[in-house]
Amino acid sequence: MTDEKFIFSGTAKKNLVITLVAGVVLAIVGIIMINSGGHGHEGHEAEGHGFSWIQRLYADIWINSVFFTGLSIIGVFFVAIQYAAQAGWSVGFKRIALALGSWLPIAGGIMLVMFFIAGHDLFHWTHDYLRDVNDERYDSIIAGKEWYLNTPFYISRMIVFFIVWIGLFMVMKKRMLAEDLDADINQWYKLRGLSAIFLVFFAYSSSMAAWDWIMSIDPHWYSTMFGWYVFASWWVSGLALIAFIAIILKENGYLKVVNANHLHDLGKFIWGFSIFWAYIWFSQFLLIYYANIPEETIYFIERLHSDTYAGYFYLNLILNFFLPFLLLMTRQAKRHSRILKVVCPIIIFGHWIDFFLMVTPGTLKDNGAFGLLEIGTILIFGSAFLFVVLSSLAKHPLVAKNHPMLEESLHHHI
Repeated sequence: MTDEKFIFSGTAKKNLVITLVAGVVLAIVGIIMINSGGHGHEGHEAEGHGFSWIQRLYADIWINSVFFTGLSIIGVFFVAIQYAAQAGWSVGFKRIALALGSWLPIAGGIMLVMFFIAGHDLFHWTHDYLRDVNDERYDSIIAGKEWYLNTPFYISRMIVFFIVWIGLFMVMKKRMLAEDLDADINQWYKLRGLSAIFLVFFAYSSSMAAWDWIMSIDPHWYSTMFGWYVFASWWVSGLALIAFIAIILKENGYLKVVNANHLHDLGKFIWGFSIFWAYIWFSQFLLIYYANIPEETIYFIERLHSDTYAGYFYLNLILNFFLPFLLLMTRQAKRHSRILKVVCPIIIFGHWIDFFLMVTPGTLKDNGAFGLLEIGTILIFGSAFLFVVLSSLAKHPLVAKNHPMLEESLHHHI
């Protein structure tokens, strides 16, 4: 059971490539429809309202970049949590989470390039005239944040985040794979230390990344809970993806060490952190509305009272709280792979909608929409992400045979 190795078949690779090509085709068709003004709100862009298809494409790429970066770093975070907590139950599928981290180098490249290409379209604060007191467009609020919101410092933070994340991921991966060859428990102790370092850095960097990559899109608004909110969205999405991949692998004859008890624990985490996400969502919403301060309430007014985004506002709550809460409430549901196979994709897509709501209103105002362009970019990023993850997963054994807590995982029962 511990010598299993995933085979990334030619058929699976072909299907992902076909999906990517289909995404490109849908994105192109979506762009054509935007320019023809024939797809819902897309007509506004053809009427000279200042937003073009390229700006909408930039917003879509940024949404997917941030979302899939989050899934990738959450994979490393999951691994670090298991080592730091000395957890044994997750040994059988921990390398799925590790494989998610393989996207990080690509994610860093895309994020960096996108900021240089589309920074002015995505981030209002990047315009120098906003800080020029002699310019009629001078903005005292943005000028007051210049010490933090300036391009050199922003780029420096992004580079540091990815360098440290990727560096720690690569060292942790090297140590984890060394366990297969070396039965010495020293590898496990070293991984505990590395995991503690990663967790401390992640605690700060993930919140700052949320401020930089998403909250600064609305530079006049801020929330002291925003770092937690983005983390909660990333975290529950990552848990759902890990569970979904584990189930698919198991159904295809892999991961014999994983049983209903492991799925039950994953299901409990998914259910519990869906509630945690809703708690953070409502706390942020309640505090901002309760304060009744115009510069803070505008964030929700733009989403809740908008003909463009109100539907997505409520859909966000249905997909990410009500459905997971109801569908995974019972013990049996959390142990049933067929139910988890339905709930996990709902959660993953639901939190994509969450990021869509965080980014689009601030970048495109009322000209945002969900159409073929959005579906196409999701398919492009999703297929590329899975190709990288599954390729990484196929290079090494699925289970660490010399992990000191393997026996605990094999006999895990709840």
